[in-house]
Amino acid sequence: MKDNHIIDILDNTPLANISASELRTIHAHIEACADCRRAFEAAQVSSLLLKERANEAAQNSLNANPFFQTRVLAAWREQQASAGVWSFRRLWSATGAIVASMAATTAALAVLTFVAPATNTTNQQTAAIVPYSDESVVLDQDQNNQITNDQVISAI
Repeated sequence: MKDNHIIDILDNTPLANISASELRTIHAHIEACADCRRAFEAAQVSSLLLKERANEAAQNSLNANPFFQTRVLAAWREQQASAGVWSFRRLWSATGAIVASMAATTAALAVLTFVAPATNTTNQQTAAIVPYSDESVVLDQDQNNQITNDQVISAI
């Protein structure tokens, strides 16, 4: 068994991941080989020390600040509360220019609609060019005064 040492198994595989067949091989070998027995015992001790140290470090990090969970949750709630304000700001920054241009266009159209018709010059100029109006075309059914389809279309 001197040629088949378990030190290779201990070096390549963590102690927690050793399979049952490898563990039987190890126990059979350490009965005959004192060096491998010491190596196996050292591996067990180091594994225990590492687990204890990891548990101690985890406990110290939690015990170092007893209000850690409270502070984390408070910060998370604050972030969630401020996310609503920031989402509106992002939305406004993305669409603010479009909304402003739509408002300016609406104002310009309102001015043109309510101020420009007061000058009624275009209707007077059209009436001077065309000897008949759209009312006379539609309402005047005089048989003597027949107008052509071209005159109707141009009046409309």
